[in-house]
Amino acid sequence: MEYRHALVRRPSPRMGEGLVTHIERSDDVDPDLAVRQWESYVEAFHRAGWTTDEVEPADELPDSVFVEDTMVVYGDLAVISRPGAAERRGETVAAEAAVAAHGYRIAHIEAPGTLDGGDVLKFGGRVWVGTGGRTNADGVAQLRALLAPLGAQVVGVPVRTVLHLKTAVTALPEGTVVGHRPLVDDPDVWAGHFLEVPEESGAHVVLLDGTTVLMAASAPRSAELFRSRGLDVVTVDISEFEKMEGCVTCLSVRLRSRPGSA
Repeated sequence: MEYRHALVRRPSPRMGEGLVTHIERSDDVDPDLAVRQWESYVEAFHRAGWTTDEVEPADELPDSVFVEDTMVVYGDLAVISRPGAAERRGETVAAEAAVAAHGYRIAHIEAPGTLDGGDVLKFGGRVWVGTGGRTNADGVAQLRALLAPLGAQVVGVPVRTVLHLKTAVTALPEGTVVGHRPLVDDPDVWAGHFLEVPEESGAHVVLLDGTTVLMAASAPRSAELFRSRGLDVVTVDISEFEKMEGCVTCLSVRLRSRPGSA
């Protein structure tokens, strides 16, 4: 059976104090609503047949709910990130413990390299890494060296208009890369495999299985576009996280390979 496990982390009551870079800070983040939305997000995984594990909460770290930024998982290897924002580097300790408990080998991005997991898009043996914001060239080089023995091709992609690469683009189950054109610096990176979506949050999908995507409720036209392509679409309201530049991808780490399995 396919291994379908996700690491998640409960939002901090201080989430509204987190970092924002490309949007105006909202003064009305509702921490109680954020918890309810997070619980609905987790439940969407459960309904799709996934198991979830909670990384130890970190109330003192406002951005800790965005657990995807703490690592890059490829095959049986978990590369623990070194976040580009120094304020977020404490988030990786408990996340590393959680993924190690699943039996993954552990490696680390070391100084002076920086890398956020949200800058990494993986599909079909290729790994695109956004550079220019939270992730630097040294971080990309270290990731390339760590993933090369696993056969991955790592490609750097400049990111200037959004926080992370996966704020701009993600991939559908068959490999088409989707993005909201005003926020994609260079769609020619995926020439012939790029699909423009009508809403910013329509660019963010989590693959639940080979025909099902999870996405934000704030992109109904994009959802209809995906349905017209034969996909099943699950939507969740993540409005409080969107106020902090969050999206459906950054709220979990998806584990799809069981370490040590054939």
